[in-house]
Amino acid sequence: MGIAIAPSILSADFCNLERDLKAIANADLVHVDVMDHHFVPNLTLGEPIVKRICEVTDLPVDVHLMIEDPDRWAPEYARLGAASVSFHMGATHAPVRLARQLREMGCKACFAVRPAEPVEPIFDILDEFDMILVMTVEPGFGGQKFLGNQMAKVRRLRDEITRRGLDTRIQVDGGVSPSTAHIVAEAGADVLVAGSAVYGAENPAEAIDAIREKAAAAFRA
Repeated sequence: MGIAIAPSILSADFCNLERDLKAIANADLVHVDVMDHHFVPNLTLGEPIVKRICEVTDLPVDVHLMIEDPDRWAPEYARLGAASVSFHMGATHAPVRLARQLREMGCKACFAVRPAEPVEPIFDILDEFDMILVMTVEPGFGGQKFLGNQMAKVRRLRDEITRRGLDTRIQVDGGVSPSTAHIVAEAGADVLVAGSAVYGAENPAEAIDAIREKAAAAFRA
């Protein structure tokens, strides 16, 4: 499937969101962070805006729920048109049931892991998920410094996925840029979320190409 780049609109200009979506037309996904001011300190956007994003972009919409009670709300985002929905280990009460529900709706199910959380507890249910999201910053705010110590976690995941012959993808979110893309790809991540590195660049499309090129050259399948 190759490397996929998912710019995060958390770093976009919310007053010019459609313009900034068009600026990343060469990306593979658009990453949308939904925060509720409870599970994480920040508050971003919700269903009406995600619905409009799904309507105006040609890119698959990758929704990352940093909210309480994803068991209740994740299916709503699938109904709005999200191509994939990530929910957190510490927020869901029934991760397998929720993953199966999302998949039945035609939406990819993704499990998100914060920096302090191990990945080994989800090994037994890896086949229930299309993607595992490894956070390389603390969730809640953009522009944080990349946590390189999370690469050991990515490597363990890649080894387990390869050993079992699964198609589960590994997404990394936090501090990804042209200078760190090769690090996460070498560890085994194949879906890279980049916010500030894309929208903070003079030319977002060129930044996406640079990140993809660096990652593709280093990727460890």
